[in-house]
Amino acid sequence: MFKRILVPIDLTEQALTAQAMSVAEALAEKFDSDMRLVNVQSLVPISMIDYAPENFEQSIRIGLENEIAAVAAGCKRPPKRISTTILFGPVDQNIIAEARDWAADAIVIGSHRPGKDRFLIGSNASAVVRHTACSVLVVR
Repeated sequence: MFKRILVPIDLTEQALTAQAMSVAEALAEKFDSDMRLVNVQSLVPISMIDYAPENFEQSIRIGLENEIAAVAAGCKRPPKRISTTILFGPVDQNIIAEARDWAADAIVIGSHRPGKDRFLIGSNASAVVRHTACSVLVVR
């Protein structure tokens, strides 16, 4: 049923990442699925670009790749069944595009308890649920 599971993770939210990974791993085990971990970083605001070091994105990318590799290494799936990627830009749009481009059958995404402005789920998870073509499981 689910041969390719996309797992967007927030590397600054360890508890939420652990919850999403636990659910995604259980699904991947049950359906013998491949997993793709994705982390999306917002772009540096244009007003701040002049103050960022010349290699800013590259140096940030290296650190993030190490962090996401550590999360992948902690997964019980065989390493050849897990891939990772770091993307830059709008979070929801990049997750939706990655799900489409990677041909994901399902997305397992963590979500914070939303404030009053988002009644049921957080804004990124909500946008992914509304706009992606595949199944989405929101984990809290």
